[in-house]
Amino acid sequence: MSHAARQVAQSTSADVDPALLDRSVFDPARHALFLRAFTTHEAAVRAYVRRLVPSRADADDVTQEVAVVLWAKFHQFREGGDFRAWAFGIARYEVLSWLRDRGRDRMVLDTDVVELLADDSAISPRQLDQQRAALESCLEKMDPLQKSLLLRSYSSEHTIAELAKASGRSTGGFYQWLYRMRRLLLECIGREVAGSRCS
Repeated sequence: MSHAARQVAQSTSADVDPALLDRSVFDPARHALFLRAFTTHEAAVRAYVRRLVPSRADADDVTQEVAVVLWAKFHQFREGGDFRAWAFGIARYEVLSWLRDRGRDRMVLDTDVVELLADDSAISPRQLDQQRAALESCLEKMDPLQKSLLLRSYSSEHTIAELAKASGRSTGGFYQWLYRMRRLLLECIGREVAGSRCS
């Protein structure tokens, strides 16, 4: 059992808000039902989160928070519903909340980019494989100097100020360039994926 699942499994009535101790909300049988559903889909939820945040450690933190929120809201889940889709919806909001909290971090994607990735990530692993292949193809089409600069901007070895200076841009100008490159990559990925579907 994963840390996130253990965290929820170890939740007892002592951990629950007294207002929720009403048997209609806090029911051991419902808790067991939640744990079965969560452990069945946890790997998919974790993979979904991992695709949207920069590091494995970040993904672990967000996934733990998702597990807590899923349990807290499980009384709203209709039995027989699609738990995976419901969990992905909550995970999406938790990721966006995490991104808002770290909005100034250069290693974090723009919220609108994450929204697009979140939509695609929830659909199918096959489509994600297509997107990864498309990203690699689009990166290969880039001017080698621009590609190197773009990839270095995601490395912890250089600051944005250093990269801006090396590229002959102001820091603000470099951020604008980086934004344009991300947009161009997204457009290229969209074309590549559409082309692969047609072929």
